[in-house]
Amino acid sequence: MARVALNGIEIDYAMTGRGRPVILSHGYGATRRMWDGQHAALGDRYRLITWDMRGHGQTETPDDPAQYSTELTVSDMRALLQTLGVSRAVIGGLSLGGYMSLAFYLAHPEMVEALIICDSGPGYRNAEARTAWNQRAHQRAADLEARGLDAFGGRSREVREALSHHRSAQGLAHAARGMLAQQDSRVIDGLASIRVPTLIIVGDRDEPFLAPCQYMAKKVTGARLETIAGAGHSSNLDEPAAFDRILLDFLDSLPPAGR
Repeated sequence: MARVALNGIEIDYAMTGRGRPVILSHGYGATRRMWDGQHAALGDRYRLITWDMRGHGQTETPDDPAQYSTELTVSDMRALLQTLGVSRAVIGGLSLGGYMSLAFYLAHPEMVEALIICDSGPGYRNAEARTAWNQRAHQRAADLEARGLDAFGGRSREVREALSHHRSAQGLAHAARGMLAQQDSRVIDGLASIRVPTLIIVGDRDEPFLAPCQYMAKKVTGARLETIAGAGHSSNLDEPAAFDRILLDFLDSLPPAGR
């Protein structure tokens, strides 16, 4: 565990291994600890960086709701990589972390060697669908403010296992309104512009995200889609052996850094 002050907040992160850098971002309501198994699986072969986003885990949770957004999350990722001396990395994440990874590519393509998008989606082009998603995000925030962390009962595995590690239910409520809710269609509109090797992973039981992952695989040139049997929304936790095999195969297939 390590902490560093960036963009006016203290960010909690972990880093292991050496070689090509890989940063993995967690889903909404989870923490960097959901990637502990990948730290073990990658060992010294890759330099794996995981971190807690604003409002999550042990990263600082600002009181001001304006301090939570996609843009600020992307800025936090960039600042963390730069602080660690990383100019280019494999960028990836699960669920919200996958969406933020796509947003990071669109903002800073020169820093991305490859993408790993797990059990995620690119957002919505249709305004009505986006509004419905945002209503659910705002309801989740209201539930957290009314009931605290108990509002996460029955959520996916990576969220349930993170409950004891969060600083603040209010921080998670701010994150739901500012980071989980979506403002526009920039990410989905940008899929066709992606020009780096891209791995898309989804559990075959993660029904809400099967179609979005298939859609991304069609829109991103040369994307590789892997569906993991028996896995739900937490594919790396539900079927870790299959997930790690796919992850390492993809990383090992990348051209040497700088080419």
